[in-house]
Amino acid sequence: RSTGTAGATAVKVDAIASIVPAPIRDSGKLIVGVNIPYAPNEFKAPSGKIVGFDVDLMNAVAATLGLTAEYREADFAKIIPSIQGGTYNVGMSSFTDTKEREKSVDFVNYFSAGIQWAQRPDAPVDPNNACGKKVAVQATTTEETEELPAKSKACTDAGRPAITIMPFDGQDAAANAVVLGQADAMSADSPVTAYAIKQTNGKLEPAGEIFDSAPYGWPVAKGSELAAAMQQALDHLIESGTYKEIATNWGVESGMIDKATINGAVN
Repeated sequence: RSTGTAGATAVKVDAIASIVPAPIRDSGKLIVGVNIPYAPNEFKAPSGKIVGFDVDLMNAVAATLGLTAEYREADFAKIIPSIQGGTYNVGMSSFTDTKEREKSVDFVNYFSAGIQWAQRPDAPVDPNNACGKKVAVQATTTEETEELPAKSKACTDAGRPAITIMPFDGQDAAANAVVLGQADAMSADSPVTAYAIKQTNGKLEPAGEIFDSAPYGWPVAKGSELAAAMQQALDHLIESGTYKEIATNWGVESGMIDKATINGAVN
């Protein structure tokens, strides 16, 4: 199990670091609000340390800016208000950048995530034709609350059997249900599914394509120069190959972007 990127290091780039707002630059710290667990993006290693794709990338961005990232755990719903209030400089919690959220904060987009299903190699499932199938999900995710109920309703409206939605507290348990044959497939955000496939060593494979893609973003205070600084730091890491190294280490290469953007919400 991967617990960090040994080789991916980043060094301060003065020209980019100079854009960081003075109070943050003078503190030497980037205060990051995070909600866990959401593997592989942010979760706790057995040691209790917060690790993941987002963590490795944020550490590299902070280093490029001459800062040290300091992680503070928070309820997901409280992260954006805490950025608006100045308690945190930035949020890092697999936030989908939406037009609605952009009213409150600015987003630095660092990844493209969609929904991806996984199946057992010997039992293929079509995500667009899953009537009567059992599908495992992590409880309270978009997949449980929106995606699967809509697909199931389309089945029953057409006089076909409903989809049985099987929610689990943790993503590991949802993936395991498919491996054990208790569920026919699982549905999760694409990086989560990619990591589950990597973790099971061939017992799971992708089912269908990634769909409903949207950017993940790091929220920062509206109008803050920190957005431009983080955008330039990320572009630097993309160009240096560090970004690709980190993504590959966590098995999430399918969501890599080739240019950092600000406020790139699709809806």
